[in-house]
Amino acid sequence: MTHLASKMKLKEDLNPMLLLLFHLMVWIYTSITFLPSYLLSWISGPDPGFGGSEEDRARRMKARSVSGSPEGPYRAVSSTKRLVTSMHLGVDTLDKVFEYAAQRFPYRDCLGTREVISEEDERQNNGKVFKKVILGEYRWLSYEETHSAASRLGSGLSSLGQRPKNNIAIFCETRAEWIIAAQACFMYNFPLVTLYSTLGGPAIAHGLNEAQVTHIITSRELLETRLKAILREVPRLQHIIVVDNTPTTWLGYPRGISVHNMSAVQELGAKPENVARGRQQPLPSDIAVIMYTSGSTGIPKGVMISHSNIIAGITGMAERIPNLSEEDTYIGYLPLAHVLELSAELVCVSHGCRIGYSSPQTLADQSTKIKKGSKGDTSVLQPTLMAAVPEIMDRIYKNVMTKVEEMNHVQRTLFTLAYNYKLEQLAKGYSTPLCDKKVRSLLGGRTRVLLSGGAPLSAATQRFMNVCFCCPVGQGYGLTETCGAGTISELWDYSTGRVGGPLVCCEIKLKDWVEGGYRSTDKPHPRGEILIGGPNVTMGYYKNQAKNQEDFCVDENGQRWFCTGDIGEFHDDGCLKIIDRKKDLVKLQAGEYVSLGKVEAMLKNCPLVDNICAYANSDETYVIGFVVPNQKQLLALADQYRIRGSWEELCNNKAMEELVLKVITEAALAAQLERFEIPRKIRLSPEPWTPETGLVTDAFKLKRKELKTHYQADIERMYGGK
Repeated sequence: MTHLASKMKLKEDLNPMLLLLFHLMVWIYTSITFLPSYLLSWISGPDPGFGGSEEDRARRMKARSVSGSPEGPYRAVSSTKRLVTSMHLGVDTLDKVFEYAAQRFPYRDCLGTREVISEEDERQNNGKVFKKVILGEYRWLSYEETHSAASRLGSGLSSLGQRPKNNIAIFCETRAEWIIAAQACFMYNFPLVTLYSTLGGPAIAHGLNEAQVTHIITSRELLETRLKAILREVPRLQHIIVVDNTPTTWLGYPRGISVHNMSAVQELGAKPENVARGRQQPLPSDIAVIMYTSGSTGIPKGVMISHSNIIAGITGMAERIPNLSEEDTYIGYLPLAHVLELSAELVCVSHGCRIGYSSPQTLADQSTKIKKGSKGDTSVLQPTLMAAVPEIMDRIYKNVMTKVEEMNHVQRTLFTLAYNYKLEQLAKGYSTPLCDKKVRSLLGGRTRVLLSGGAPLSAATQRFMNVCFCCPVGQGYGLTETCGAGTISELWDYSTGRVGGPLVCCEIKLKDWVEGGYRSTDKPHPRGEILIGGPNVTMGYYKNQAKNQEDFCVDENGQRWFCTGDIGEFHDDGCLKIIDRKKDLVKLQAGEYVSLGKVEAMLKNCPLVDNICAYANSDETYVIGFVVPNQKQLLALADQYRIRGSWEELCNNKAMEELVLKVITEAALAAQLERFEIPRKIRLSPEPWTPETGLVTDAFKLKRKELKTHYQADIERMYGGK
């Protein structure tokens, strides 16, 4: 039994007879299932991919320093001679990628959308009204139909005056029309400006004006709720294309702005005289996307991404997903304006997979918009591939563990035994079909690969996903500035807390950060700021030369590098571990350095904490924190101490603050945080932090500046000794 697996085991509180019976059953089961595999492996020799213990697999070389020095650059073992730039010879722009797929898989399903059967309002006990939907089956467009729809749209946009190399914007939720619109823009060489649908009015206006946009693609809902209010602030805008079919007439819009339905633009594009006009094909070096990142600091920055950048990035990602083929089904629900989702969907399109669309509100049977008794999207689609941000996986983990706590003694005992048995087998390097069908069915029951990105995933959550979903989690690390590509852990490597080795499209080196105390000469592992280089490193920030000179550089071989601001260490097997962030490091008055990100990651594992932001002021001697408590756990704690009040009153209650602080302090000590790293005072937040509040990004990363402004009065109170 490995050390790591033993630390991850659930606590067993068992009847000795039940324990004996369970172990007898497991012994019989193991003999039946593993004897044939033992004999086969003895005859054929060890499997280079999957055999051996967890330690053996973790020790296998994933990457090596090509210079031989500890700072690198490190490359994947399969690409030490040359970095990979594309999947297929000559397929060097995104329009060619889609054309290639449409020719290979013309009649296979490409994009799927569930039909809405009915919508109704459901009144809750507290008087709030929630919108609930009943959805039908998925309706599919084939690759050929999708290609044709994109081609007609591109032609229609061209006849509305959109010109090659002139920017066009998309401001829309994740849906099939988003990808159709993107493919249309790639075909006709219209650089696509992407904006998160959760950005506020001023940020949207800033992006549209900076990019000098005249045409925008959006949805009816976003047009009416977000865009309409700022139209007068975007004087260049002339054409709004709405992806919905209804309504067909639009009243009350400023003069000079025409609103069109997407289907009408496609009809315009299908007219013989417009088809005959032809198109200007993009070059690999042309801009494909200008992606505005909501960023955890300041106003949004537009990242210029070329066709060749994206193709290199998706080639690197695809190499880490074993047996990727047209038989796979991917569920798309994360924001397509985020590099993780766009890259994942382009990986799928390039391999002929089908993509079924969803949303966080309709993902599972228990999701907020799904009417009780009807099926969520994962149950109907049964995806084999899925991308998730840690926030969503943490939520699944906490919900399941809360349900386990509510089980009767026998059920809880059986779950604990089965969980620990499976964990033990994984640690030894054996896969076992024993898994919790009820938990696995939360994601449809067929998921074979989960890709995690956007933020660090806790070891406990990663282990839980491995065990309960019978599914490896590929933890990735990348940034918008590197097309989302950097590293992805190999799926058979079950070690936790690491993000894998560099992808075959890029290389990584470590740069000393002396002020923070990180050097490539550090023992036992070289440490430093992570620099990513390769064909996936983007062209820089749009109209922001000062920031480009600060964050990007070109070496003597002409290769571009991006300075990430993240601190990492390389392990002996060439795997990277993210250990800090330059911006998260604060020096306290007494000289101790506190990594706010590390404190948050440790405390987020506490069941009482749904989200936390640690804060420290260099003029002070201690750390403070803002905490979004878990409703169920906080109410149970209040009940235990007979503290009464509404949710709002409990969060503002001084006694509750003290009780939560006590629990957090115990969790921090158990996680071996230093005394000076543990928050000494906290503020409970009754409202969760969502991208809509502006306090977190779309990937649920904390926006420290906004959180500081939001809690300014509390900061002064907590540091003022009150």
